This record gives sequence, structure tokens and C-alpha cells, in this order.
Amino acid sequence: MKLDILVFGAHPDDAELGAGATIAKATAHGKKVGIVDMTRGELGTRGTPEIRDQEAEKAAKILGIAVRENLEFADGFFINDKKHQLAVIQMVRKYQPDIVLCNAIEDRHIDHAKGSKLVSDACFLSGLVKIDSKLPGDDEWQQAWRPKQVYHYIQWKNLDPDFVVDVSGFITKKMDAISAYASQFYDPKSKEPNTPISSKNFTDSIAYRARDLGRLVGVEHAEGFNVERQIAVNNLWDIF
Repeated sequence: MKLDILVFGAHPDDAELGAGATIAKATAHGKKVGIVDMTRGELGTRGTPEIRDQEAEKAAKILGIAVRENLEFADGFFINDKKHQLAVIQMVRKYQPDIVLCNAIEDRHIDHAKGSKLVSDACFLSGLVKIDSKLPGDDEWQQAWRPKQVYHYIQWKNLDPDFVVDVSGFITKKMDAISAYASQFYDPKSKEPNTPISSKNFTDSIAYRARDLGRLVGVEHAEGFNVERQIAVNNLWDIF
């Protein structure tokens, strides 16, 4: 299955938090989008990996994506080496996305920056024909494939975006997808330990950031991204 957009996240819920409204807008416009979670978030203070698996599937249905997979890397301990790069390469070549979205280039959680660089490096390597890869159980080698663009969504830190996407009308869908992770985020009835992302302030900040970025560009809501190379447009009228 060829995808238009493939979204990588170090943990289940990263994609929703960083790019949930962009994903929802893309699927609403008929684009095929997939998510690859690199870990099961097994080191998370709240909940269990099994609960996170269920929450991730629920969020996927809310966003309307075509496929979701988990590479089952070690939460907190995966590294940017050949083994992990090849696993990401397999996903890129399997789905042949035009665009890849991945973790923030800098962030509070160490897995986010690690995951960001890992996916970026793997997307480049995936285009090299002399790197062999094939999916488990397959006899045929995969064809080389390099996405046209790799963009990094923004997470905990308020990084300055290189561009923003107008996601007006899709913020509710994003927040619904985030709410699917009931074990992780604000729940006044929960008996789980408090964490930096379990406060109401954190959940409110997600919606506020989208509204504030929208304010800056004259729309209702927006999501920001960082780029790896210069952005080009066909003409000045493509920019609003």
C-alpha cells in the first residue's frame, strides 16, 4: 500500500500530539496516511503497554488513518544504529510515502530527538539502491525509496516553526484522538501518579498552541513544523 504521508513517533501518542490535526485534515481530503510507533511506551509512568496498544488503535480510528504499526524498539534505550535504521527503512520502502513526519528535532524527552534523527537518517538511506532490505517472511528485496520531504512536528518545547499548516476545523478531531489515550492525560478521577503530561494545563496547552499559531497567521488553528531543507513554492500567491 502506497501512502501519501507516513508519520513516525517514538511513542504512541507522539503523532497525535504533534500532528494530529494535520493528519485529520489530510485524511478528510482523501490522502492515505499511516503511523509507525517506534516503541510501545513501556516506560511510561501511567498505564501499561497493553493499554497503550488499545488506545493507539482507538486514536487511529478517530483520525481515519489507513494503517498503524509498531516497531517495538526499546522505550528509552533505542539508538540510531544500523539495526534500527534498517527497521525504519523497511517501513519507508513498504509504504513509499511522499512525505514523512517525525519527532521534534529537540525536546524534553530524550527519545524524541533520538527518534527524529533516526528517522531522518533512515529516510536518506532508504533511497540508496545498494542497501538491501526485505520484510520478515518476504522473499523479494524491497525497492529503494526516498520521501520527497521530511518534516518534524513540534512537541513539548515551543520551538519556532519553519512553516505552519492551517488546521482550522480539525482541532476537535485532534483533541479527540489525544483523549483516546485516557491512561496518559488529564483525568481527575485517575489514581495514577501525576506526570508532566497528565495535568490539565498540559492538555489545555495543546489546544492553545494551535490557536496561538493560528492567530499569528490569521487563521483559527495551525500546527507548526520544522524542515531539513529550503521550502520552495510555485509562486507568491501560494503563501497566505
